[in-house]
Amino acid sequence: MRAAVVTAFSPTDPVAGVEVVDLEPAEPPAGWVRVRVEAASLNHHDVWSAKGVGLRAEQLPMVLGTDATGLLDDGTPVLVHGVISDPDWRGDETLDPRRSLLSERHPGTLAQEVWVPAGNVVPRPDELGPQDAACLPTAYLTAYRLLFTAADLRPGQTVLVQGAGGGVATAAVLLARAAGLRVWVTSRDEARGARAVALGAHAAFGSGERLPEQVDAVVETVGAATWAHSLRALRPGGVIAVAGATTGGDADADLNRVFFRGLRVVGSTMGTRTELTRLVQLLVTTGVRPVVDRVVDLDGVPDALRDLADGRGYGKMVVLPGTQPA
Repeated sequence: MRAAVVTAFSPTDPVAGVEVVDLEPAEPPAGWVRVRVEAASLNHHDVWSAKGVGLRAEQLPMVLGTDATGLLDDGTPVLVHGVISDPDWRGDETLDPRRSLLSERHPGTLAQEVWVPAGNVVPRPDELGPQDAACLPTAYLTAYRLLFTAADLRPGQTVLVQGAGGGVATAAVLLARAAGLRVWVTSRDEARGARAVALGAHAAFGSGERLPEQVDAVVETVGAATWAHSLRALRPGGVIAVAGATTGGDADADLNRVFFRGLRVVGSTMGTRTELTRLVQLLVTTGVRPVVDRVVDLDGVPDALRDLADGRGYGKMVVLPGTQPA
């Protein structure tokens, strides 16, 4: 099968070690099922993997990718849930200390086929096409969990989304607006902020800009560059829901502000299979669809990954691998 793999780590140029190759599929564990991939999408996780974060040299070559949608061998259309928990784990998969994501211990989704545990597929409804469905299992699932599980937001509340234009940030804007929240965003780029407003945000502000009033929650995926602003933006009792730190995780915790104002910081990674099912239903019910920056084939993955790493593009980058013949 054709696949996009990382063959060597390069911390300074992650694309340098990414190749598109033909390889023999790995032998799957018992109880796993094959998904013939119709569409996949890129995430910053792929960039970090290519830099060597979360992988060891002896695992190479590793097929990249955590997102996919496709067909089971009987023709059933499904989405792939990329969180792989221990077979004996019960409860929230994201809290399993032995969990991993596809492309960490097992081959990922940027290929013509992928094998996953039978419990890691979710039916894909007719209303949701492959290119839209491929965007959901990482960025949009992460945003869903940040908003409605970690931050526990309700219609009418106000959420600040840091870093307009990123995959999770864009997803959070769309889902929050669909759920009846007041949505504010920040960006260093005025055009990106304006784009977020066009997608449904109620207002956009410059990075670090003083807000008209404090907010109920902040969706934080930027990290060190925005952390102080996120803390200042919260009303007493507010919550920062954090699922990433693209500018680095070494930020001043400002503990005096945290305890004096009763603030909460809730970490979150991906989401559960149940949350993915609810996310799919939210899109079907509301008509919201992911923002797609571009669609490429497998050969276009290295260039798209470079743009993703450099912050170029707005929305998800979808990959059409061409399904493996039956």
